[in-house]
Amino acid sequence: MDLVEDRNQKRATIFCSQLPVKNWYDLIEEKTIADAILDRIIHSAIRFELKGESMRKKMKK
Repeated sequence: MDLVEDRNQKRATIFCSQLPVKNWYDLIEEKTIADAILDRIIHSAIRFELKGESMRKKMKK
């Protein structure tokens, strides 16, 4: 929470995850903190969701 709060609306922050955003809330056990973090992250986010087969799988073929 401290990192998100310090950077919120001041600096760019990149989050990369294999977990879909809809599942992030469940990952953070403290629900009040989860609400605060996700509100700050998602409020001004630009999201890229990649779809398709894994490049690692394609390279092995």
